[in-house]
Amino acid sequence: MWTLLARSRGCCCYRRHLLPGTRGYAQRLPAIGTEDGAAQLPAAARPLPGTGAMGSIRRIIQNCKAELVALKKCEPGFHPSLAIVQAGDGDMVEMKKMAEEVGLHVVQVHLPEETAAKEIVYEIMKLNEDPKIHGLVLPLSLVSDDAVNAVNPEKDVDGITDVNLGRLVRGNLSECFVPPAASAVMELLDQADLLTLGRKVLIIGEGGSREAALQKLVQMEGMVAVSCLWQSSNIVELVNQTDVVVVTSPAPDGRRDDWLRADSTIIAYDLPAFSSRSGCQDFQHKDPGPSHDEIGLLTVAMQIKNTVESSTRWLKQQQHKRWNLQLLRLHTISPVPSDIEISRAQTPKPISLLAKEIGLHPTEIEEYGRNKAKVKLSLLDRLKNQEEGKYVLVAGITPTPLGEGKSTVTIGLVQAMGAHLGVNAFACVRQPSQGPTFGVKGGAAGGGYSQVIPMEEFNLHLTGDIHAITAANNLLAAAIDARMLHEAAQSDQALYNRLVPNVNGERHFSAIQLARLARLGIVSKEPRSLTPAEISKFVRLDIDPSTITWQRVVDTNDRFLRKITIGQSNTEKGFTRETQFDIAVASEIMAILALTDSLADMKNRLGKIVVANDRKGQPVTAEDLGVSGALAVLMKDAIKPTLMQTLEGTPVFVHAGPFANIAHGSSSVLADKLALKLVGHEGFVVTEAGFGADIGMEKFFNIKCRASGLQPDVVVLVATIRALKMHGGGPSVSAGKPLAKEYTKENLLLVADGCCNLQKQIQIAQLFGIPVVVAINVFTTDSKAEIELVCDIAKGSGAYDAVPCDHWAAGGRGAVQLAQAVSKAADQKSSFRYLYDLQMPIVEKIRTIAQEVYGADDIELSPRAQSKVDLYTSQGFGELPICMAKTHLSLSHQSERKGVPTGFILPIQDVRASIGAGFIYPLVGTMSTMPGLPTRPCFYDIDLDSDTEQVRGLF
Repeated sequence: MWTLLARSRGCCCYRRHLLPGTRGYAQRLPAIGTEDGAAQLPAAARPLPGTGAMGSIRRIIQNCKAELVALKKCEPGFHPSLAIVQAGDGDMVEMKKMAEEVGLHVVQVHLPEETAAKEIVYEIMKLNEDPKIHGLVLPLSLVSDDAVNAVNPEKDVDGITDVNLGRLVRGNLSECFVPPAASAVMELLDQADLLTLGRKVLIIGEGGSREAALQKLVQMEGMVAVSCLWQSSNIVELVNQTDVVVVTSPAPDGRRDDWLRADSTIIAYDLPAFSSRSGCQDFQHKDPGPSHDEIGLLTVAMQIKNTVESSTRWLKQQQHKRWNLQLLRLHTISPVPSDIEISRAQTPKPISLLAKEIGLHPTEIEEYGRNKAKVKLSLLDRLKNQEEGKYVLVAGITPTPLGEGKSTVTIGLVQAMGAHLGVNAFACVRQPSQGPTFGVKGGAAGGGYSQVIPMEEFNLHLTGDIHAITAANNLLAAAIDARMLHEAAQSDQALYNRLVPNVNGERHFSAIQLARLARLGIVSKEPRSLTPAEISKFVRLDIDPSTITWQRVVDTNDRFLRKITIGQSNTEKGFTRETQFDIAVASEIMAILALTDSLADMKNRLGKIVVANDRKGQPVTAEDLGVSGALAVLMKDAIKPTLMQTLEGTPVFVHAGPFANIAHGSSSVLADKLALKLVGHEGFVVTEAGFGADIGMEKFFNIKCRASGLQPDVVVLVATIRALKMHGGGPSVSAGKPLAKEYTKENLLLVADGCCNLQKQIQIAQLFGIPVVVAINVFTTDSKAEIELVCDIAKGSGAYDAVPCDHWAAGGRGAVQLAQAVSKAADQKSSFRYLYDLQMPIVEKIRTIAQEVYGADDIELSPRAQSKVDLYTSQGFGELPICMAKTHLSLSHQSERKGVPTGFILPIQDVRASIGAGFIYPLVGTMSTMPGLPTRPCFYDIDLDSDTEQVRGLF
């Protein structure tokens, strides 16, 4: 501890007052000598002028208390804590008293005295991860380089990490914590009126970090600081030249006392940092005079002060602020190179840097290499009181088979906002399936100078979410067939003996089995007390194979898996059935991932998955199969959104990618919620809906918004001159075939006629009460007259604005006008509403979508579809939203009918349910859930350079 020992006027022996454990008085001594030359402290010494350590302690504690009261008034749920890691016993009386007085909670971590250094570091890392801990204190007995620098610098209230000491030495007091002992010394110097410009201070000790910290503080007061070691030969000369001597370590044995000047003011540093003695001076009492514990208490008070300061800084970090992004400069060239060439020409900044720039803490991300990271959901709790930003949905007109560039517009828009307008902007996009990547469509990272990078990492594997979905999906599929096999081959008692095995003479139900007992109404929880009837009810799922809807999945386009026969091995005892594989992103688990809002919610949804009916017509769920907990384990990392960046260094969340036909086709609710908190109330989050507005946007509003509780502020409706010409009667457009001349030459008539589809999609958006901005994704073949015509028609049809965008060729700079229009539209009053009430019958909800959105005259259900509607209603699923599975190439069910078809009856061939995801999906015609490979797939062009390890030919 720092101790102001004395100012001497006579000969005294210094070493007597520097023995380890000594704490001295703050006083001025008369010249007193003894026969052996040792200075004796007088019984009634007069305090040094200005000294009042207890007064300083009380003032510090009162100020800290007032500051915490103010913080808690603004944030009622805020309860900061100070963690103390201890080796051995000790009750930390002083520190706990002060912490309790100011309103801090103290967490004591007791470790055995012989605890290994690695275990100490592990405990420190756990405390670093705890968002409720705002200060962390280590006793000297545990101080080592590894332990000290394992402490998060933002929680290092002892100020001893290299990071904090470095900040202090650089004079950055607003970001560092000053070591409490050094602060106590400076307080004592201030009380003694010794902080005088030009005064000389000598620091004697080991020449380490403590000395460096104090030296800097002294210099910052305009004083002259000199450091020396005990071994220095000129120590007497240095003492004679200084006014104050600060000693930071005990004098070595054999050190003579002739170095001490008669009128020196001496402050001694006593190493023990804590006292656990219950008889110490109470800091709350009036100052009765100097006490040997005062200096120690002052140091502890400084630790409390640092902890409160840490809490204040932490709360400030939670508040909205404009990001200071290190932007990546674009070097655009013409003609525009391939997407992979553009992506590879740009070097992404480290994902850890981007995370820091947008306000993420190091403990809130899990890095997957240099370019991507998972973001923990604990962020939502930390930012729960943060105001959310504006929510923008990118949809489109009915597209050509080539797509109209919604993803590119999404990325271009956030690049414009974040890199060119200085607005906090986040893109939230779907993770692409690898099936189309190697099939016919190519990548899905955006395009041109508006894309997510690195695009090969974006399109291949990413962080393994789709693989996790595949594993979970197929585990559930395996559980279904295995259960049917075992039930067919065993008696009730044999099944029971295996499901609830006797282990060491005891039987126990697992947690998931207890849940099943509760659902079945079986009261007994003791395995041996079930009746034969209860045992039969418990072990028999009695699945009807003809009702199984759960399929296996793989993330590859493979047409030969569309229908297969399983169980042909002799070991399956003749149990065969026809089934199929779907593409992995068609799994209901993908839809669950996209709609869940927490780990607990995902686990609940996984358990509700209905895989089949039993022979009595009742649903059989994943929870009935006992597999829902295992599914959650497989998905525990996939639930965290993946952070990446655009070509210009703005943030992107990539998370989930459900099919846009049999599911809702949007990225995850969790990504949107995290992004909305991170951007703050002045920022923007831009996400997209699959296919045209009639499908993707309608599902986004009626399904995703119901699940999330979020309401978009603006709809950006993407249109291309190419698509409008197609809707105006132009020749058919097919992937892989050259465009007809009508699409490359100006044709105002075709454009004007095709704008009927654009007008219809604007009307659909207006059904939900959201302002619409039309974004014309410009191609080099589009004429100025064609673009102006579309803008005029769009604005005349109710769009808030309509602007051309050149982001594909120019990056964010080409979408600045769109960004400005979106920003203005977001300030408009909106009146968001759902299209239908969930309490409506299933058939009426389908009819409402068909008539209001598609423009159908009516719907027609097949007998099979009607029977499914009746079944789901009887099973209690009638109040779920509707997810229409229909072609995206027409407003009708007939893909060849372009523009705005009328006079048609929408046929409903079948109705299915994704109960875990939470929707009913009617099938309008036949829906393929397993794509096939074309004659010449994309993989012909994809290769790996074995020298550079670079991917070639990926889009």
